[in-house]
Amino acid sequence: MNRTIDRLKLIFVGVFALACAGVLVYHVGWEWPRQKCEARGDWWDWRGRTCAHPVLISDITGRTIEEIQAEKAEAAAKAKAAQAPAAAPAAKP
Repeated sequence: MNRTIDRLKLIFVGVFALACAGVLVYHVGWEWPRQKCEARGDWWDWRGRTCAHPVLISDITGRTIEEIQAEKAEAAAKAKAAQAPAAAPAAKP
């Protein structure tokens, strides 16, 4: 009976040690780098374990958000002017 208990004890201690090692590897390899990356405001890719800096579309195209909003406002004003009927002439008394 004692040999069985000793064997089971060693098996459980071994499984526990492997589980602890697995958790440590996960935290060192994936979790801690993810936390550092996201703390800087970057994007974390868990598949490749890479930290990427987001690139704004305005950085690529050279157009700022204000320019895009101004173009939209101008287009809306033109559309509104085209839809509005011409003012009717005032009736003469």
